[in-house]
Amino acid sequence: MSGTVRPITFIGEPVLHRSLKEVTEFDAALKELADDMFASMYAANGVGLAANQIGVDLRIFVYDCTDEDGEQHKGVVVNPTVEYPDRNRTLDNDSEGCLSVPGPYADVARVDHVHCNGFDLEGNPISLHGTGQLARCFQHETDHLNGKLYVDRLTSKARKQVLKEYEALKAKADAES
Repeated sequence: MSGTVRPITFIGEPVLHRSLKEVTEFDAALKELADDMFASMYAANGVGLAANQIGVDLRIFVYDCTDEDGEQHKGVVVNPTVEYPDRNRTLDNDSEGCLSVPGPYADVARVDHVHCNGFDLEGNPISLHGTGQLARCFQHETDHLNGKLYVDRLTSKARKQVLKEYEALKAKADAES
């Protein structure tokens, strides 16, 4: 596998809490960034990774996860937008975690199927349909590019509990190192 593993950016870093810049250059540097993002995602045992999760202020994410039928999907989406179906949609309330908030998981309601539009690494338009974990991933990663973490979608009480668990795990890891 090509690409360099970069450190994951954690909650509290400014780049995780603001809307990112549109990609305007579809060049070798963008392809290298995508390779680094895949390497970083796999090293952290993730299924999706947004550019700001490795400190880069660009609207791009990578993913490698399954849909509701268990089919594996892998790809890159540049300058994504998520469209929610007008009808026949339900909310799937399922456990969700984040590489930028390592450790705790919490139930987050997400639409069960979505369309994700954007561009590939060559600048060609793409339109993807996601169900199951893939739909959740498209929504989660696009949220990142808009400066929102999954904890921002939780109730105040649930958010406090997740952040308390995260801080406890972080303190334990710091003490062990």
